[in-house]
Amino acid sequence: MNTIQSILKDCRAAMDKGVEAAKREFASVRSGKASPAMLDTVKVEMYGQYMAMNQVANVSAPEPRLLVVTPFDKGQVKAVEKAIRESNLGLDPSVQGHIIRVPLPAMNEQRRKELAKQVHKYAEDGRIAVRHARTNARDLLKKLDGVSEDEVKHAEKDLQKLHDEEIAKIDASMKAKEAELLEV
Repeated sequence: MNTIQSILKDCRAAMDKGVEAAKREFASVRSGKASPAMLDTVKVEMYGQYMAMNQVANVSAPEPRLLVVTPFDKGQVKAVEKAIRESNLGLDPSVQGHIIRVPLPAMNEQRRKELAKQVHKYAEDGRIAVRHARTNARDLLKKLDGVSEDEVKHAEKDLQKLHDEEIAKIDASMKAKEAELLEV
């Protein structure tokens, strides 16, 4: 049976997932420096199915403007290169033997603004996830039996406070990523 504590606990877990998802998306957005997480969203077609980049290759950033991708299966270099090229990240990989070098082009002002918009969209997705968790928890609280109205009202206040804290975390991460993007 649901209790106020279990509802709030489940809600916090759901909200945390929304915040973590937003932070993961922020990490995949390219800022000025190369980061192996930039290729996390790239899917490589291998052995008849799509696999995440980190499952098929080792990605490292030896220099601020260079990623080096080393496929685990040397025969799949072309498939990995094709996936990076077609990933909509604006990257132009080059194959050298069994490794793939991915130089990062310098970002112009327009590209920075596009990426900032993308960061805002990811933040909004995170906020929506947090709001959904709050709405679901509020609905569960209203359906509880044997609980006074005062207890429900108090729990809803706690719920709102939790919601505001999680939204603040997303906003802080978004502002930090945006500052990182717009710094030249």
